Amino acid sequence: MTGPLDQLKIIELGHVIAGPLSAALLSDFGADVIKIESPNRADMMRELGPKAEDGVGVWWKTLGRNKQTLSLNWKSDEGHEVLRKLVEDADVLVENFRPGVLERGGVGPDTLHEWNPDLIILRVSGYGQEGPMRDVPAFGRAAEAMSGLAHLTGFTDGPPMHPGFPAADSTTGLMGALGIMLALFAREKGTARGQVVDLAVFESLLRLMDYPVPALTGADHSARRNGLRQPMDYAPGGMFRTIDGQWLTVSAGSAETAHRLLRAVGGDILADDPRFATLDVMSQHMPVVFDAINDFVTQRTLAEVEEEFARHDAVASRVLSIEEITENEQIRHRGDIVSVEGEQTKVIGPIPHLSATPGELRWLGRPPGADSRSILRDLGFTEERIAALCKAGHVSLESEEGTP
Repeated sequence: MTGPLDQLKIIELGHVIAGPLSAALLSDFGADVIKIESPNRADMMRELGPKAEDGVGVWWKTLGRNKQTLSLNWKSDEGHEVLRKLVEDADVLVENFRPGVLERGGVGPDTLHEWNPDLIILRVSGYGQEGPMRDVPAFGRAAEAMSGLAHLTGFTDGPPMHPGFPAADSTTGLMGALGIMLALFAREKGTARGQVVDLAVFESLLRLMDYPVPALTGADHSARRNGLRQPMDYAPGGMFRTIDGQWLTVSAGSAETAHRLLRAVGGDILADDPRFATLDVMSQHMPVVFDAINDFVTQRTLAEVEEEFARHDAVASRVLSIEEITENEQIRHRGDIVSVEGEQTKVIGPIPHLSATPGELRWLGRPPGADSRSILRDLGFTEERIAALCKAGHVSLESEEGTP
């Protein structure tokens, strides 16, 4: 089955998470991605974190999924020749170096657009291509701090905290894929030809968090971290532990669902209390609501809580471990955890689910330079020219020959 992005050609100069994830998300739906790595310095994600039984980093297996790998010194004159041939036939180039790296390498946007005026260029950086912090080095955690995410995560009297996954880099990967698709749509409509998508890592979280800024500027309400409860605490909910040691999260997002929740934990007396008549009024008495839920949950087993909540059509979701995620019937039914033939490592499959043109996991991350020879051949390079490029160190075929 042909993916919706079949024949979309992407050149990836990115490294680590944010840029490569943008390309990986699009590769799931048929985009042809060529990942370029230096002959002497492969992407650090190949080595970061735990290794599978075959010695390959599992993080690389998923970030490198569906991608061809080309080992190329793109900064040399000979590398420019190869890169130019690739760019001339590409739709998108992804990079997430510090601002100025492309330009110093002789292939800034002006040059790339000379080679291909229709090229979409995704540029991911810590703080953006312009501004007073342009040259400040940054990683995902710095972005989580700048966006306000860390400020709102943790207990009221405790330190700010980072979430349990690289939230800034991951959301930037998603936002980068969106930016690429928006630029491609504008190109398709004739609104613009090739354009630059300038994305700062902190901006992705800033946009997705969103509500603290209008809450402050429009309602003079400053959100604060609130432990097991939401920072804004405008509706009942929180994290609670049952008497048999199971953690679950309770939530209600409307007056109707809130009253069903209150009826489940406190009966009609609590649900009909005037202090909880509307969400606006309820928000002024949220500590009372939280304590009522906490008393109910902590004095019952998980089965008892689930039974009572189900009877009132209220929402309580048990917190799953990673082991439980891999065995969950709903996740399994959706086909959300997949692998390929011959691989023990499983990864999260293509999301979202499209009815007519679903995504596909074709292969997991390949060795450095595994496709160098075939890519160069497709560009018209002879075996003699490829050998010369390898001898001069501009291209590497080592991993293709079976050498790590």
